[in-house]
This record gives sequence, C-alpha cells and structure tokens, in this order.
Amino acid sequence: MNVETLRYYERRGLLPAPDRAPSGHRSYGEETVRLLRVIKEARALGFTLAEIAEYLSAARRSASPSEALRLRMAAKIDEIDSRLAALRRMREELARVVGCACSSLDHCTCGAAYLARRGREPGARPLLLHVTNGESAGNTLRQTGIGGAVLPWQDVLHEGPVPAGSRTELRRVRAAFLSSCGWGSRRALLASLERRDRQFEALRDGLQVVLWFEHDLYDQLQLLDALALAHGENTPPQLIVVGAFPGKPGFAGLGELTADELETLWPARGLASEETLDVAAAIWDAFCAPEPSALADRSARSVSSLPFVAPALRRLLEELPAASDGLAATERRALQAVAEGARTPQAAFLAVRRVEEAPFLGDAWFYRALVTLGRLLETFDGTPLPAAPPLTDGQVFARLPIRLTDEGERVLRGEPDRAELLGVDRWLGGTHVTADNLWRWTGWQAC
Repeated sequence: MNVETLRYYERRGLLPAPDRAPSGHRSYGEETVRLLRVIKEARALGFTLAEIAEYLSAARRSASPSEALRLRMAAKIDEIDSRLAALRRMREELARVVGCACSSLDHCTCGAAYLARRGREPGARPLLLHVTNGESAGNTLRQTGIGGAVLPWQDVLHEGPVPAGSRTELRRVRAAFLSSCGWGSRRALLASLERRDRQFEALRDGLQVVLWFEHDLYDQLQLLDALALAHGENTPPQLIVVGAFPGKPGFAGLGELTADELETLWPARGLASEETLDVAAAIWDAFCAPEPSALADRSARSVSSLPFVAPALRRLLEELPAASDGLAATERRALQAVAEGARTPQAAFLAVRRVEEAPFLGDAWFYRALVTLGRLLETFDGTPLPAAPPLTDGQVFARLPIRLTDEGERVLRGEPDRAELLGVDRWLGGTHVTADNLWRWTGWQAC
C-alpha cells in the first residue's frame, strides 16, 4: 500500500497510531497488516470508507450499537446476501463449463485449483511460508493472525504415475497425467508445479517453512513429497500434522477448522529432525520404486515422528488388485454401494466416503474410478458411462442413473476376477500395474 494511504487511514481512525522508533519511523505489527487486509477486502466489495470506519468503531465498542446503526448493518447484510446469490448462480454456471463436480474448491481434491491458479506468480518472498494440502486449509490460514504466505501443494499423488528419477522429469510426468485427465493444458500444469517447487526453495535461504497436513492418504503422500524435497536443505521445515481435534469427533481435516482453531495448533509445531527427513526420503523412494515390495515393508513399520504414514501406505496398497477378486478397494466399495442402492455416481461417492476410515478421495477422482470399471457398470438405459469430469460436465455426470451389469454382480461375488476380465492399467506410485506386471494385494504383503 502507498505510504500516504496508510497515513490517511490513520487520520480517518481506521488504523491505530503505530509505535515509532527513536528515528521517528513508524513500526507496523501483524495486527495492523491483518486490519489492512480487512479494509482492502471491504473496499473491493463496495464498502465506503465511512461505512468501514463506522463498522470498525462499532466492533471495537463493548456496548451495543445504536438502533440506527443496527438498521444500516442489517440493510448491508441484505445487500451482501443478494450479491452472494448472484455469485452462487455465476459459480454454478462456471463450474458446469469447467466440468468441476465439486461444491467448493475449498473442500475438494479433484484438481480444479490447478485451473484456478494458472499463471499466478507469487509476490515478494515471505519470511514465513505455510505449506498445506490445498485451498481449504490454505484459505483459512490466510485469515489467521499468524501471518506469512500460503503454498497449497496440490497434487493427487495416489493417482497416476510417480516414477523415480529427477524432479524435473517427475514434474513433466505429473503435468502430462493431470492434463490427460482434463485439468488443464500440459504447459500450464507444468508451470504451476515449477512455481510451487520454486516457492518451496525458501528453505534454501533459511526462511521459516511450516507444513500443515492431516492424517489421510492424500495428505500423507504430499507430506512425504515435501519432506523428501526438503531432505538435505539448509533449514528443515516445521511440522503440524494432526489426525484429531478437540470437540470434533468426526474430524475430517484441517479444512473444517476455523481460523481461531487453526491458531491453537500453532504452538504445537515442531522442527522436522534429520532422522525424520531421512525416513521420509526413504519412504518416498519406496513409493516411487517400480515395484511395491519396499512400500509394503514400510507400511508394516511405524514411525513415531510420522505416525500417520504407515496406515496411509496400507490404504494405498489396498488399491492394488486384490488376490481374491482383482478389485481395488475403492472399486469394490463403489460396486457394493451401487448394489446396496446408490443410484447415482454422487450417491455412490457419498456412500464410499462414509465407510472410509480417513476419507481421501475427491469426487472427480472417484468418478474416474467408476469409469475404469467399464462394462461392470452402466446407465439405466444400458449405455456405458461417459468420460469422467472434467472431461465431461461434472454436474450431469454426478446425477447419472447407474446400476450394476450382470458381469458387475458376478465380479462383486468374486467370479470372475476383475483384473482377468477387464485387464488392468494403472499406477501405484512408481509401479505400473498391468496384465504383464500384475501385483496383487493379500493384506500384509504384495505377491
């Protein structure tokens, strides 16, 4: 902000008078930065400075506002509600065009945030960098008084190839895969991944980087990726990794916490030890290996500093074709949900999400799993499912009437084997599972 703007806000009473150094220079703290952000956002929404001053003054007073002020505030709420309704209608139309099936980018892991962030360069390098799983916790972190910049990691590492090799090659492979799934052009996605890694290089300059992640598979793979990238850097990152929160028995993740609740986690952060970084790098190498044996071994070994990694890896290995029926765990649960009455992809997604101990799968990626089941599922008029969003309209796909075919019912009973009937072509980290490289999961070991 312009210096004269700051001084003008002080004269108007919007900002408190700052402390001054002996030289006379003004010294602004984090609270002033937070207040300035509020003022700028209010101005962008159409509030006048007089309105902002009046509302801030009312908020600072302990006594109730006057009746006249209450009436003006209520009228402003009505105006905001009208704007929200218009924005909601516009969002629904944009989501339909993009092919995003998510109700909010703040609460999804489908990949649409890649499109939303395309071409956006970071501003000045911050003194503090928060790294988290996506836009949900990221947006709330921006509302806290902690300060710093936010870097969403944004990669669905449990889907598609994550082969061993150079970082440059990994970014290229990930961008190509995500582009093939419809999340943007390969060039834009690659640029997004490159910008993300460049921002994370703040560690090389000795700046404070804090990793905020939760307990599910989606987060734990991102956490391993970030820790492996931090391995050997000058300054280790700090960690805030949680699997529960007081007063939230059904805790699903950091994205459901308020700014005040996130701030209560701040004092519990701890520096990632050299041993933690070593272990994380070794597990990441096992994840990227061309066969899952080392990963299976790691899934059976607990790590005190990374307590959620082993359960997440076991859940990942369940996505290998099962020895009993050739189905991945998500595929089996999807077929069971449809057999038990889920009549649309959206209903099946919600049913599968309810039985996951630590839900990790976004709706668009679940819909992609439905499509890979091929002739085991069909629409009510007997036609195959169309391509999954965002390659098709996500809202339309979510409401398709679906049912099991006769083959789907037989596969669900274990006769015949899904992998033998339909073949298999999918990646589990660096392992390419095909008919000629058919790894199966039996529970505690791959065979």
